[in-house]
Amino acid sequence: MKLNEFPPGWDEARVRNVIAHYEQQTEEEAVAEDEAAFQDESSTLMAVPNELVPVVLELIDKHTASRQS
Repeated sequence: MKLNEFPPGWDEARVRNVIAHYEQQTEEEAVAEDEAAFQDESSTLMAVPNELVPVVLELIDKHTASRQS
C-alpha cells in the first residue's frame, strides 16, 4: 500500500479542510472567488503547456525559497 505524500507544510487535515471548503461553497461564492483571483494584481494566471509545468514549478519553488531567506 502506498502512503499519501503531501507537499511541505501540508498534511491530511489541511487537505481535508481544503476539500470541505470547496464542497461547501455555493456557486455564487465560487464565482466570486474566481473573479477575485483574476483581479489580483500581485499574480498572473496563464496557460502553460503540460511539458513545461515541471520547469515552471521549479522556478516558483526557487523564487519562494529566495523570498524566505
